[in-house]
Amino acid sequence: MEKEFKVTILGTGTPVPLIDRMGCSILIETPQTILLLDCGRGTAQRIYQTDSGVQNIHNIFLTHLHYDHCIGIPDLWLTGWLNGRDIPVHVYGPPGTAEMIANIQAAYKVDVHIRRDLDEKLPVNGSLITGHDIPNDYSQEFGELKLETFPVDHSPVPHARGYLITYQDKKVVVSGDTKFMPEMSNIAKHADILIHEVSAPNAIRQRSHSIGRNKTHTEAVIDHHTSPDEAAKIFSAAMPRLAVYYHIVGGPGSEEEIMSTTRNNYAGKFILPEDLTTLSIGDQIVVRDPSGKILMTI
Repeated sequence: MEKEFKVTILGTGTPVPLIDRMGCSILIETPQTILLLDCGRGTAQRIYQTDSGVQNIHNIFLTHLHYDHCIGIPDLWLTGWLNGRDIPVHVYGPPGTAEMIANIQAAYKVDVHIRRDLDEKLPVNGSLITGHDIPNDYSQEFGELKLETFPVDHSPVPHARGYLITYQDKKVVVSGDTKFMPEMSNIAKHADILIHEVSAPNAIRQRSHSIGRNKTHTEAVIDHHTSPDEAAKIFSAAMPRLAVYYHIVGGPGSEEEIMSTTRNNYAGKFILPEDLTTLSIGDQIVVRDPSGKILMTI
């Protein structure tokens, strides 16, 4: 009998501090396991809006160490502890993760001491957070769920990686931040869900011009992300049951640019989701909006 495999797109945004698109974060859930991929701005708030509970998150996997993918870690760690978590949080990511987490723990040692030893007397184990540097070919099993990493090209960012999650016979691929990488279509071949980053070059250029950003910097940003026509090529070759965009880089007009370009170049099913869109993966894929309304069944 099939057990529920659910993915929640907690945050779809970028470093731009938008209220409706929080930082990148994806929640992976089975009846036995909860994993978090990336922990950007507002992750704790988004989890708090679900039924999962911030106290239940204790395994976090990072795609890379750009701050917009990990700035939510202190909030989630400490808020989860405050809300009843009594076991340590483990953060896995590229080289530099262990040092970053050690420094985060040091930064909050006064608050931890107060809450653990003087005031609330919160459980000691819940105050712990550990960082683990893992390679680009890492794998770990959590019961029936298997997580694997693979390298992506987010140069000049080193050691960036995507994630392949399998549960029973279902397959979810998360690109992480990456420029156009044709081999992504082989990794995601016939996946149930392919979650891929995207940028809107025209919207990026228009926004950059309006705020007076250096053109060289603007083109560099465009260069190390994937445009919608490039993403459409990957989708067309991989043919997932559903393609899902996230980490939406752009500005005013970006959503229209992404949707129209993708429709013109890809005939399959895809969505540009809101934060808190959920994907229930079984014989059918059921897509729900943040209110729980069914948007699509495949």
